[in-house]
Amino acid sequence: MNFPADLKYSKEHEWVRVEGNTGTIGITDFAQKELGDIVYVEVETMGESLDKDAVFGTVEAVKTVSDLFMPVGGKVLEKNTTLNDNPESVNTDPYGTGWMIKIEFTNAAELDGLMDATAYKAHVGA
Repeated sequence: MNFPADLKYSKEHEWVRVEGNTGTIGITDFAQKELGDIVYVEVETMGESLDKDAVFGTVEAVKTVSDLFMPVGGKVLEKNTTLNDNPESVNTDPYGTGWMIKIEFTNAAELDGLMDATAYKAHVGA
């Protein structure tokens, strides 16, 4: 499994790539492996300001549907529209082309509550 050191991780298996006051969010390599083949990603929160732990969308795999949670609070600025036609990108490249949303942080201090790669790796028992 892949645990990029430049990301922050939530207990709910989302990752955040911090770029100034904005962040890119997706699900971890561990999460996509647990879900299996992803067939659909739904994000209907464009333009909304959401609190930490709020649901920003869902991901549907062959056998299950799972909520997607905000690892930190923020305003949803962009969603990855390429996932409409290529949801399997989440399986093949969860930290690259499989990203889900971009947000503007409402409280960047919440990032301090997320795990680094080492802590997340321990969290999932890898």
